[in-house]
Amino acid sequence: QVQLAESGGGLVQPGGSLRLSCVASGNIFNIYAMGWYRQAPGAQRELVAALTSGGSPHYADSVKGRFTISRDDAKNTVYLQMDSLKPGDTAVYSCWMVITTNILGVGMDYWGKGTLVTVSS
Repeated sequence: QVQLAESGGGLVQPGGSLRLSCVASGNIFNIYAMGWYRQAPGAQRELVAALTSGGSPHYADSVKGRFTISRDDAKNTVYLQMDSLKPGDTAVYSCWMVITTNILGVGMDYWGKGTLVTVSS
């Protein structure tokens, strides 16, 4: 059983910063990819940022230059540093990982429950 747990959401003023964290726990053999999605009220879920093992980070155009994704493999953790936040960034942010639980396993998608980020004055 694998679980993901996010933290770091909250209320911030426009122009402010937040740092989201997501820790994976359970029977983990390897983590191939990590990322963050978000879903605003009435909108579709969108990929915000993703990072694969040994690969370059991918960012949505709307957050390039403002958000930074990073990972700590020793801690099974992915971070999302969000700077210069805008009201349009308000959404529930969920972390995502592709994880195998044994050497022969196929990577499976796992999701956190989400954390709310509200950007408002």
